[in-house]
Amino acid sequence: MAACGEHKCRGRRDSYFLTQWSNIITLTVSNKAKAELRADVRDIPVGGSVTLTCSVNPPSSGWTYFWYRGEKTSELLTTTQDVTVHSDGEISVSQEGVYWCRGGRGEPLYYTDYSDSVHIQKNVVNKAVVTLQPNWSEIYRGETITLRCDIRNRGDTEWEYEWDTTSSEKPLNQNEFRIRSASKSHSGDYRCKGRMKSEQQSSTDWSDPITLTVSDTPVPVLSVSPSWLSPGDSVTLKCEVKHPSAGWRFFWYKIVPKSSGNNWAYSSELIPGSSSGTEQDSYIVHGQTHTAGYKCEAGRGDPLYYTYASKSKFVWSAGGFWATCGRQATNGIDWL
Repeated sequence: MAACGEHKCRGRRDSYFLTQWSNIITLTVSNKAKAELRADVRDIPVGGSVTLTCSVNPPSSGWTYFWYRGEKTSELLTTTQDVTVHSDGEISVSQEGVYWCRGGRGEPLYYTDYSDSVHIQKNVVNKAVVTLQPNWSEIYRGETITLRCDIRNRGDTEWEYEWDTTSSEKPLNQNEFRIRSASKSHSGDYRCKGRMKSEQQSSTDWSDPITLTVSDTPVPVLSVSPSWLSPGDSVTLKCEVKHPSAGWRFFWYKIVPKSSGNNWAYSSELIPGSSSGTEQDSYIVHGQTHTAGYKCEAGRGDPLYYTYASKSKFVWSAGGFWATCGRQATNGIDWL
């Protein structure tokens, strides 16, 4: 503090000539300055930003301001997608977090103390969510599905929608994307966001992505038990398809031989009583009296989507046998 006080000066030339004294300058040396940080509001509105102002008290000139988010030792904030640095000691931010500032001036650069922190939080009232209907873990080629962009807490506001996807099929900017026949090109991540029609600058964040995987049409696997039986025994059929709990109904068929002259052919007919399918993946045939073949398929959705049919399986009975079946073992028929 020894330099505090009034100061003046004059010049001398030779031994006889002196200038007059200069005007007096009063120098006051204060304790180290501290920056002051203020926020117009502390909640970031949907799709908007908050303005922060940094100043030095008592006011003086020549200050440049430095901005930080998180820790004081974090990297200096510069203009990015979520930060706009102004030249007048202000910044606009759209990302929540803890903010600090300090001032600097001179050469070498002299810094003030850091300001107190200001906590800015995001006020996300409306949130975009992508939903899949039906909500199955895996989708197969040819199925009909719908992706929806829902705005939570939307109230009576009218919204416009925007989609982003890694697939090669980009949805139109509507809240619903209906796929009438899914293909591999629909596989990918989908996300969406909403924008208020009345306030074009007010939008939600992007939703969390939902992953859509479109696989080839499945082929169920049919098993029969027992494979050998006595006349009158019951036969249990079991039809297994990938993701068995994903809304499947099962359809059961009996292999029926038909003769045409000296030739025999095979066709399949729905087992009586199973035309609407069964929710269970097993089916019991009672009172089987002769050798018979079976196959199954599964279906789900609206309109109904069918898997391929399984390979046929035969059960053998000592009580009867198709006279010519030994000559026809083609068309996907497996002999047990």
